[in-house]
Amino acid sequence: MIGMFIYGLCAMTSGLCAWLLLQAYARTAYKLLLWTGMFFLVSTVNNLLLMVDKLILPVTIDLSVPRYLIGLLALGVLFRGLIFEEE
Repeated sequence: MIGMFIYGLCAMTSGLCAWLLLQAYARTAYKLLLWTGMFFLVSTVNNLLLMVDKLILPVTIDLSVPRYLIGLLALGVLFRGLIFEEE
């Protein structure tokens, strides 16, 4: 019960961060806001997949590899923005 609350809170926090960052990007067109917003958007998907994996699916089905790949994708998006964007 408490796990569902914690996982849900993490997903909502990531989603809120993504929404605020992408909204700020729409106002200012500052590229770093776009890349960090995209990172948090993919992290939200990762958190939702974690909830499905831990709370909904039976123990015999393991989604850890797709979760790790999505987390790696999120970091790749963030690193791309941090390394290759110029001001």
